[in-house]
Amino acid sequence: MLLSWFNAKDAHQFGGELAQFFIGQMPLDRPSKDKKFATKTQNLLLQMDRRVQQFKASHKLNIYTRARLGNQFKWTLKDAGYDEAYLEELTEWLVERL
Repeated sequence: MLLSWFNAKDAHQFGGELAQFFIGQMPLDRPSKDKKFATKTQNLLLQMDRRVQQFKASHKLNIYTRARLGNQFKWTLKDAGYDEAYLEELTEWLVERL
């Protein structure tokens, strides 16, 4: 029973998948001040929020699994080359929804 509390396999995998979804939709070379960029980002965040809500509905998340999910999301974006400040904002956005 206690060991299941530390089972974060699904959360870890979902964090990576969510980051890959973001990477596929939002290339690194887009200017962040452009109006089209802002609109696309808003639409992308809405899509990601729906995915997060679906995941939350089907998985029981505790503090450990939330941390693993957020950490995997952040490191996948970091490995892809996103700006540190930008990925911190995205990770904070994600954790607030969990």
